[in-house]
Amino acid sequence: MNSREQINDDELVSQILSGDQDAYAEILRHHHAWVIGLCRSTLGDETLAEDAAQEIFLKAYRSLARFKKNSSFSTWLYRIASNHCLDLLRRRTRQKTQSLDELMEREEDSFHRLLTSPPDQARSEEAADLVRKTLDCLSPDYRLILTLRETQGLSYQELTETLNCSLDAVKARLQRARADFKETLRHFSGRVSV
Repeated sequence: MNSREQINDDELVSQILSGDQDAYAEILRHHHAWVIGLCRSTLGDETLAEDAAQEIFLKAYRSLARFKKNSSFSTWLYRIASNHCLDLLRRRTRQKTQSLDELMEREEDSFHRLLTSPPDQARSEEAADLVRKTLDCLSPDYRLILTLRETQGLSYQELTETLNCSLDAVKARLQRARADFKETLRHFSGRVSV
């Protein structure tokens, strides 16, 4: 392990603000995997996720002087990433022309196969596709909180810091998001139990 790997985020931020470009490359290497993971999970599109991750790191770099260290750097970066993905989802939701009914009709056969086929790789892929399509139908706020909690594994405390709301608000929003997810999933196939 070299000395650069032993330096924590706060030290790297100080170095970046002092003009050390390599320090930002180190932060990017350290946080890239989970930022791109959040973008993939939230946006559901590899190309959009890669573009979003680049934009997030650019926003973070430009805003670094305003990082007050009230929370950890990773929480601050999660907040930027979450807000950016939420903005992209809201824009995409406004542009959506496909209705839930059309989506359900088109996917009826694949959902039937999902429920009746033996467990194998194809079924796992169909299940993942079903989850992604169900998430696509949720409001951007619900999709984001489910992605942060279920896919990214953020704790309740990290969610309160990332989403800038109280613990009670996080719990209530998660409960409503999970209920909405289950209800939407039931619309796709009445026989799916969650």
